[in-house]
Amino acid sequence: MKHRFLVLDMFRGIFASLVVLYHMSAFSDTPVLNNSFILNADMFVDFFFVLSGFVICYSYQSINSLTELKLFLTKRIRRLYPLHLLMLLIFLAIEGVKLGLVNHIHINNFLDNSPTTFFSSLFLINSIKLPHVHDVSWNLVSWSISAEVISYIIFALSCHLSSTNRGNALKPMFYMFIALLAAILLYTITGSFKLDYTYDYGFLRGLIGFFSGACCLYCFKYLHERLSDFRQSLFSFMEIGVLLLIGMAIISGPVLKPYGFIYEIVFFISIMVFSFEKGLVSKAISKIGLLKKLGKYSYSIYMVHTLFISMFNVIFIRVFKLPESAYAYLFIPNCIVIYYAARWTYQHIEMRFQYKSKKSVTAG
Repeated sequence: MKHRFLVLDMFRGIFASLVVLYHMSAFSDTPVLNNSFILNADMFVDFFFVLSGFVICYSYQSINSLTELKLFLTKRIRRLYPLHLLMLLIFLAIEGVKLGLVNHIHINNFLDNSPTTFFSSLFLINSIKLPHVHDVSWNLVSWSISAEVISYIIFALSCHLSSTNRGNALKPMFYMFIALLAAILLYTITGSFKLDYTYDYGFLRGLIGFFSGACCLYCFKYLHERLSDFRQSLFSFMEIGVLLLIGMAIISGPVLKPYGFIYEIVFFISIMVFSFEKGLVSKAISKIGLLKKLGKYSYSIYMVHTLFISMFNVIFIRVFKLPESAYAYLFIPNCIVIYYAARWTYQHIEMRFQYKSKKSVTAG
């Protein structure tokens, strides 16, 4: 199989944009943003984890040597870390400006920005519970990048250790075991089925989602030849059903979040259905150029948006004294600014520092 999973990538862009609106809702007082769908859109982060496990496992179904293991981790770190580091340094500079102005104007400190949390972010361990850390910090979404990198490391090791003739056959069971073990650990530590942890047990949340996605890939491989000849109408029915299921799960956040593993099941099913790209929904959205770009820029959108939301809040709410209800329309220019900033960072940071093999560099 050789698949691009274009539709799934487009959903990553759509859901990253919904996470942007979720964070805007903290500064707003308008039904446009302060509604039951947007206020629970933080759970789309778990879609990112499940999709990441699905796509990474598809691309790396075996890692046969330590050289390949090192190459895998190098590629993944170079894909994620440069933009993470840039944003962390920008937030550090902003913290320095705030420190210089603290005696002149009132400064709000919503995040747990400290030397401890700076270095935990720098070394991407900020999804692990650390002493004296009580909240997210700096670029607050970076906890999920920490969880992602930890998942990469465990995936690379487990994939390498099981890359034998017998081990390859057992990989799905191995990945399922890791997901279940992470879930059991989370329940044992917290005493609940809640899943939306960040700075404390976010790495376990990431492992549950990532390795659920890896299992989803093997389910897709098994079903691909068996279901590919089914009528488009059946896939269309399933795609519409999945969209309704996602919408209901997100809207029902206050009820379902205490049983957070439900979202893993919902996103597992969603990725499974849309990975075939056979229904009318897939056909329709795959023709929309903007959604393709959102998918392409999704990581940058996710990483830069908290900076520009904070800037908009300072400029328009605190300086110009606009009411919080102004976000009924302010969210539009804010999203446009975030989109173009993400396009720039994608082109000049993500693509500039991504891994290039010696062969491709020589050819270029």
